[in-house]
Amino acid sequence: MENELKTLQDAIIYFSNPVNCREYVVARRWADGVTCPTCGSLSVKFSEKHNRWQCASHHARRQFTVKTGTIFEDSPLGLDKWLCAMWQVVNCKNGVSSYEVHRAIGVTQKTAWFMDHRIRLALRMGSFEKLSGEVEVDETFIGGLARNMHKEKREARITGTGGKDKTPVMGFLQRGGQVQTEVIPNRKKQTLHGMVKGRVAAGAALYTDALASYEGLDGEFFHQVVDHAVEYVRGRVHTNGLENFWSLVKRGLKGTYVSVAPFHLAHYLDEQAFRYSNRKDMNDGERFDLAVRQIVGKRLTYSELIGKNQDGQTCIN
Repeated sequence: MENELKTLQDAIIYFSNPVNCREYVVARRWADGVTCPTCGSLSVKFSEKHNRWQCASHHARRQFTVKTGTIFEDSPLGLDKWLCAMWQVVNCKNGVSSYEVHRAIGVTQKTAWFMDHRIRLALRMGSFEKLSGEVEVDETFIGGLARNMHKEKREARITGTGGKDKTPVMGFLQRGGQVQTEVIPNRKKQTLHGMVKGRVAAGAALYTDALASYEGLDGEFFHQVVDHAVEYVRGRVHTNGLENFWSLVKRGLKGTYVSVAPFHLAHYLDEQAFRYSNRKDMNDGERFDLAVRQIVGKRLTYSELIGKNQDGQTCIN
């Protein structure tokens, strides 16, 4: 049945059985057999009564569950709620708010918000391989709409190009491949050049807009520019793929999440990048399957999420 999960209804019915939940995650976490998360031993024994394994070797944390060492660790919620929430986050094109999740699975909004961020951590697609081939690079500002501000506030905050008090983010799209994002401190030449050289393989075809900060990349890349004051497409030279991605990001942030603190922005970008990069070659069930395979080794505590320091002071609003 697990290979036939295609809709949210399929997932709800299948994961209503705790055994199905456990077996689904086990099959993706330990494809070659269950191993102890602490020592890696295959000599483990499962207790159905206690729903956990015990390692034959004598060491600390001998007993473990399928949640140990994953985004689910230390959560009192059952996998039925976790997996249904993950299905929604992974497959809703414009995202799903914590208020929707809290109503759908019967948890508090605060709990749903924490769950959503832990799921977003699992969706982060870290890669050591640089992008190659044809790569679009573009940056944008994320922040409040000027038309929604009072006149006095708008005049005080919106100056020049309108980027004041907004967060600059940078995107990289390998055509036919994945999109990567990064929150950046500014759009200065040194910053953008460093980001491009760190994420794009030398010799790649690089397409950007006419921002002056991109000048000087010709030596290492086959760099071509499209001036949006004149045209948006010149043959294969355009950044329309990333423009499409930015529109999805902003639609989700403004329409679904409404208000996002800059401290958390990278997590929301990870979520949208995962969906966008896997939108064409996967159906909902396959995209969910991939997300479940990425839950291991990613831990996020509530204190870390809200930016609380060692003195117990919250570092963000």
